[in-house]
Amino acid sequence: MWEYTDKVKDHFMNPRNVGVIADADGIGEVGSMACGDALKLTFKLDNEKKKIEDAKFQTFGCASAIASSSALTEIIKGLTLEEAAKITNDDIAAYLGGLPKEKMHCSVLGRDALEKAISYYRGDAFQKKEGEVVCECFGVTDLEIQRAVTENHLSAVSDVTDFIKAGGGCGRCHEKIQEIIDGVQGKTVPEKKLLPKMTVIQKIRLIEEVIETEIKPALNKDGGSIDLIDLNGDTVLVKLRGACSNCKTSQVTIKNFIEKKIQELVSPELIVKEVDIDENRIC
Repeated sequence: MWEYTDKVKDHFMNPRNVGVIADADGIGEVGSMACGDALKLTFKLDNEKKKIEDAKFQTFGCASAIASSSALTEIIKGLTLEEAAKITNDDIAAYLGGLPKEKMHCSVLGRDALEKAISYYRGDAFQKKEGEVVCECFGVTDLEIQRAVTENHLSAVSDVTDFIKAGGGCGRCHEKIQEIIDGVQGKTVPEKKLLPKMTVIQKIRLIEEVIETEIKPALNKDGGSIDLIDLNGDTVLVKLRGACSNCKTSQVTIKNFIEKKIQELVSPELIVKEVDIDENRIC
């Protein structure tokens, strides 16, 4: 579904520095398995030059998360803490020859883990998260969103989701995220206009159109397909077909691609779930 560089594939298939340093000087843990990505970074300093002598990682996540974590450990070896602190998520992505924009949050995860590991070494690892939580699903604050928008010149809610996952869950925070984007860009927030509410039939037809024109063609490229089974309130029930039906990452595809596309083009309140027709249950 996404085009990866040879270097991303190499670091995914042959990750460097996997593991944990037992007597680490720096420890940084970010994300959670509930959110889909988690990373633990540890490093050891050289006693004489105070440079990062060794770095290891453990990652739960997709190919991009593993590749980004592997790349990060290679980048920071031999650097002083002052030099390592200047590493950005763009540096990680550039080292890999680029990442799909939908996967940039993996490089941000690495950057955040590095910052926490350095903070651990400096003695302020238990500093509380600053700011007000905007995205409850992924625990992202307004300050984190502001930073991502400012540093990466983001201009849309979908861009923020790609970089730090905020807005990638229930969608209730989309309006607030857009307000933050507008605030960073110095835009005047327009007066809200009430849009006519779609009927159930109109919503189903629009979902069908999005599936046929935006989702199916992408799945077909990998030998998969999808059928719309039903719409139950704000829950879109689908059935994956072909290669997608047996794919171990099917739930990732549903959340990170199918649901995201339907929320973007139909309604941010909609969630997507797969239904097992044979057993009459929702996955």
